[in-house]
Amino acid sequence: MERATLLRSSIACNRIFSFRSATRRGLSSSSRSGSSPFSSSSSSSRNRSIPNINGRSLLRRQWRLLRTSTSSSSFRLHKHFSTLSPRAVATPTQSSSSEFSGVQDEVVEKLGFEKVSEEFIGECKSKAVLFRHKKTGAEVMSVSNDDENKVFGIVFRTPPKDSTGIPHILEHSVLCGSRKYPLKEPFVELLKGSLHTFLNAFTYPDRTCYPVASTNTKDFYNLVDVYLDAVFFPKCVEDFQTFQQEGWHYELNNPSEEISYKGVVFNEMKGVYSQPDNILGRSAQQASFLSSSIFVNIELHFSLHLYSNRFTSTFSRIPLHTIALCPDNTYGVDSGGDPKVIPNLTFEEFKDFHRKYYHPSNARIWFYGDDDVSERLRILSEYLNMFDANSAPNESRIQPQKLFSEPIRIIEKYPAGEEGDLKKKHMVCLNWLLSEKPLDLETELTLGFLDHLMLGTPASPLRKILLESGLGEAIVGGGVEDELLQPQFSIGLKGVSEDNIQKVEELVISTLKKLAEEGFDTNAVEASMNTIEFSLRENNTGSFPRGLSLMLRSIGKWIYDMDPFEPLKYEKPLMALKARIESEGAKAVFSPLIEKFILNNPHRVTIEMQPDPKKASLEEAAEKEALDKVKASMTEEDLAELARATQELRLKQETPDPPEALRAVPSLSLQDIPKEPIHVPTEMGDINGVKVLKHDLFTNDVLYAEVVFNMSSLKQELLPLVPLFCQSLLEMGTKDLSFVQLNQLIGRKTGGISVYPLTSSVRGKEDPSRNIIVRGKAMAGRAEDLFNLVNCVLQEVQFTDQQRFKQFVSQSKARMENRLRGSGHGIAAARMDAKLNVAGWVSEQMGGVSYLEFLQTLEEKVDQDWEGISSSLEEIRKSLLSRNGCLINMTGEGKNLTNSEKYVSKFLDLLPTSSPYGTTTWNARLSSGNEAIVIPTQVNYVGKAANIYETGYQLSGSAYVISKYIGNTWLWDRVRVSGGAYGGFCDFDTHSGVFSFLSYRDPNLLKTLDVYDGTAEFLRQLEMDDDTLTKAIIGTIGDVDSYQLPDAKGYSSLLRHLLGVTDEERQLRREQILSTSVKDFKEFADAIESVKDKGTVVAVASSDDVDAANKERNNFFQIKKAL
Repeated sequence: MERATLLRSSIACNRIFSFRSATRRGLSSSSRSGSSPFSSSSSSSRNRSIPNINGRSLLRRQWRLLRTSTSSSSFRLHKHFSTLSPRAVATPTQSSSSEFSGVQDEVVEKLGFEKVSEEFIGECKSKAVLFRHKKTGAEVMSVSNDDENKVFGIVFRTPPKDSTGIPHILEHSVLCGSRKYPLKEPFVELLKGSLHTFLNAFTYPDRTCYPVASTNTKDFYNLVDVYLDAVFFPKCVEDFQTFQQEGWHYELNNPSEEISYKGVVFNEMKGVYSQPDNILGRSAQQASFLSSSIFVNIELHFSLHLYSNRFTSTFSRIPLHTIALCPDNTYGVDSGGDPKVIPNLTFEEFKDFHRKYYHPSNARIWFYGDDDVSERLRILSEYLNMFDANSAPNESRIQPQKLFSEPIRIIEKYPAGEEGDLKKKHMVCLNWLLSEKPLDLETELTLGFLDHLMLGTPASPLRKILLESGLGEAIVGGGVEDELLQPQFSIGLKGVSEDNIQKVEELVISTLKKLAEEGFDTNAVEASMNTIEFSLRENNTGSFPRGLSLMLRSIGKWIYDMDPFEPLKYEKPLMALKARIESEGAKAVFSPLIEKFILNNPHRVTIEMQPDPKKASLEEAAEKEALDKVKASMTEEDLAELARATQELRLKQETPDPPEALRAVPSLSLQDIPKEPIHVPTEMGDINGVKVLKHDLFTNDVLYAEVVFNMSSLKQELLPLVPLFCQSLLEMGTKDLSFVQLNQLIGRKTGGISVYPLTSSVRGKEDPSRNIIVRGKAMAGRAEDLFNLVNCVLQEVQFTDQQRFKQFVSQSKARMENRLRGSGHGIAAARMDAKLNVAGWVSEQMGGVSYLEFLQTLEEKVDQDWEGISSSLEEIRKSLLSRNGCLINMTGEGKNLTNSEKYVSKFLDLLPTSSPYGTTTWNARLSSGNEAIVIPTQVNYVGKAANIYETGYQLSGSAYVISKYIGNTWLWDRVRVSGGAYGGFCDFDTHSGVFSFLSYRDPNLLKTLDVYDGTAEFLRQLEMDDDTLTKAIIGTIGDVDSYQLPDAKGYSSLLRHLLGVTDEERQLRREQILSTSVKDFKEFADAIESVKDKGTVVAVASSDDVDAANKERNNFFQIKKAL
C-alpha cells in the first residue's frame, strides 16, 4: 500500500492543473504496467508488496531500461503539467453530453440520492454529476464518458493528531478481511485473480484514498464491492492480531531471547526514515505547520529518544520541536508514522480512529468511465443506506496554518556512512508556506507555470544557477506543492560543504530577487507554454488510469469542501493566462507572485541536514535499550505469554484461508478471458535501407517516434560513460546554440526528446540485445522539427563544457546514493544479474554499484583528464551513429505516418553509413560469491538468484502463473506477513533464465534466505483447488493484457521486435498460461531447487546485520561498503 506525503520523491499524483510528485510513502501501485514482450504494456510499475524498480516484476522486467536523460523540455513536466489535461480517452470526433447515458431522477430518488449539480466537462469529454446521499450526506462524483478503463475511489478525511501512523496502519489493515469477505487478505486474492488495471490505497497527510480500476465491467464491480465492504466493515477493528501484524507488536520467539519490534508499517517507516531526502521532507512539512508563537529562529539538534514500553511506562521519540510546541494543524505530524512513535499506538485508539472517520458522512466517492450510472448508485446505496449521518465532517475539517511573523531554522542530523568527506554531505532546503487560504484557480495555475519556468527543465534559471554554482551536488525540494490545503514552495541543494550552507541560502534568495526584477526570457516562456499545451493535447497518463488522475485532481479541492468540478475545467483560466502574458508581458504576470508569495513572505523554514555516521547505530542502540527495559520489567509469566502470543500470531499468519472463505471473493471465469493476445497493428517497411516499424493507431494527432542504435561497436571500457553521454546530448550546446537555447527549442517545437540505453538477454543467444533509444514526440505537423532536432541532438552537440559535465557526474552520484538507500532491492537485483549474465553485467556497469564506484573516481578525473573524457564521449557517438543496425519505430494515425516518411528519409540521409569501429564482444560478469552491500540503514534488501535454464528447464507459459502465485502466497505470507518486511517477491526473466527472489525494507536477513530456500518444498506440498488455480491464471492474464495507451502499444511492439518475440510465440505462451495445471507447479519445483542449491546472494543491509549473519554462517558474505 502506499503512503502519500509531500516533499518527497516519487509516483506522480496530480493536484489542480498539475501532476506533482505527491509522494506515495512506500509503494506505488499494482497498476498493470511494464513492457513485457508478452504483455502489452510499456511503463514500469510497482505494487503493494514491493516497488517494482525498473519494471522488475513478472512479465514485465524482461529487459533493463536505464533512463539516463529526459527531454530538456519535459524534465519536470510529470510533476507539474503532465496531467494538466483531464485524462479521458481521446476520441477522434467531438462528443456531446447526449452520448453518455445519464440516470433518471426517479431512480436517483429511489436509491436515496439527490442530484446536486451536473456539468458537461468539455476538456475531458465527460458528463459529470455530483450526487448527495440524503441519509448520510456522502457525496458522489459520477463521471461518464467512453473510457473503458473504469475507475472507482472512496476517500476519507483522516487528519492524525500524532505521529503514531494511525491513518497509514488503518489503510493497510482494512484490506485484511471484512464482513462479506472474512479471509486474511482479500486484497491479495484480488491481486491473484483480477483483471485490475489499478489496485491500491494511498495515505496522505490529511486523507486516505482507496482506488481501483479495470476495463472488465464484471471485474470492476467485484473490486468496488470488496473495497466498499473493506472500508465500512473491516475485521481489523475486532482483530487485535491484524493491528499487530500491520502496525506493530513485540516479538519474542523464546523467553531466553531478546524482544524485538515487528510490524509491516513499522518496518516500512524504518526504511523511510533511513533516507536523508525523506527526513528532510518530513522536517520541512512539519516545521512549516508548527506554531510560530514560540518557535522562532531556534536551532533544533535531534538526539536519542527512547521507545514505548507497554509493560512499564511510556517512552516516546517525537522530534524535539514537535514535543516542545503544539502543531497548529495536522500537517505538523507524520501520518505515515515515525518508527520511534508508532509503538505508542494502542488498539483502542486504532479502533476509535476508524469509527470516527471511516463513515459515509466523511466520504467522497468517485466513479469514472463507460459503465452505467444507475448501477453505480445501486451498489453504493446498498452500503450507504445502512448508516445515519454523523459529525465526522466537522471533526475532520482541516484548519489552516497562520503565517509566521518571522523565519525559523531547523538543524537535524541524518544517518550517513563513514566513507568520504562528511563535511561535504550537508543538505539545506528553504521552504515557504505560501498562503493562509487556498488559492483561486487562476493564481494556482499561474504559480504552476512560474514553477515550471524556474525549475521545470535543466535550462530553467533557478535550477541552472543552483547546479552551476558548484555549491552542491543535486537539487532538493519539490518546488511548488499545492496538494494540501495550503501551497508550499521548497528548494535547496544536497552534497553541500559545511561552510557553503549560508552561500546556498543567499544564492536562492538573490536568484529569486533577480528573476523578480528581470523576468524570464521570451523563448523560455514560449517553451513552457508549448510544453504545457502539448501535454493537454496529448492527454497521456502512461500506466496511470486517466480516471484516477482526474479523481486525484478533483479531490485536491473537494476534500476541503470546495467545488469538485473546478479543477477539471482548465480551458478558461489557461486562455486567460495566455491573454495576460500576451497583453501585459510575462514579467508583469510572474514577478508579483515571486515577491508576494516568496520574497516578502516571512513564513520561511530553513532546514539544514547534517551527516552523522553514528546516528543509525545510536538509534539501534536506543531501541535495544528500550526493549531491554521492557523485558526487564516483565515476569517469567509475562515472557512466556509473549512467546505464546508471538507463536499464535505466526501460526495465524502462516495458516492458509479455508476454501470456503476464498470462494467468497468474487472472481471471473476462464470463459471471460480472450483466447488471443492483444494485437498491435504493425507494418514493417524500409526507408533508405533502414528498417521501419509503423503502428497505425489513433493518437489525437501526436506522432511518437523511436530511433534505435546498436551498441555492438562500443568498447567495453566505455560502457560506464554511456548514461552521461546520453545526458550530455540533451544538456550541452552546439556550435550555434547554447544548451539553454537548444533546450528551449525542443520545448517550443516538440513534446520532448529523451535518450537512454536499453540492454537485455535474448533467449537462445549468447550476445545480449544492446541499444541506445532516442524517443521523441510532437504534433504531427511538427514531425519535420522533431527529426531535425533529433539529428541536432545526436550530431551537432559538442562535448566541450567541462563544468557542466562535472555537474552531471555529481548529480548522477547523488541519485545513485539515494537509490542505494531507498531502492536497495533494485541494486541487489542488478548486482545478481551482473553475476549471472552479460546483459546484467552491462546494466550494472551503467546503473548499479559498479556505476557508483565509477562516478566516484570520475569526479576527480574530470579535472585531471577532461580532454580524454571528451574524446571518449565523441568515440561513443561515432560507435553508435550509423544507418547500419539502425531501426525506426513510429506510432500515430496512418496519414501522419505516411507524411512523416520524407522527414525520416532526410534524417537517415544525414547519418553515417556505418560505424568506423568493428563489432565488439562483451563477455564479462562479476564474481559469483555472496555479497553484502553495506549502507547506513535500519532495514535490509535481500536477494537470491540463479539461472534455471542451466538446469535444463524449458520455458513454458505456466512459469508466469507459478511465479506470480509464489509471490502472492508463499513470499507474501512468509516474508511480509510473518517476517515483517514491507514486501517480498520473485521475478523470472524469461530471456536470461534468471529466477530471483527479493525483499524490501526487511528486518531480517538469513531468515528471509531460509524462506527463499523453502520455495521448492512449498510447491511440492502445494494443494490447489480449481478455483484457486483459475484465479492464478486470470491474474496472470491480467498482467499480460495490461491496459495501454497508444504510444505504449507501439513501444511494446518495438521491444518485442528487438527481443525476437513473435506473435506466434505470444499465442503459444498464452495457451500455456490458460492450460496451466497443478502438475506444472510440482514440476517447476525442480527448477526452483537450483536457486537454493546454486543461487548467488546479494543483500543491501546494515553493518550490524551483516556482521551477525557472518557470525552465524561463517563468512557467508563478502562485504562491500558503498556509502
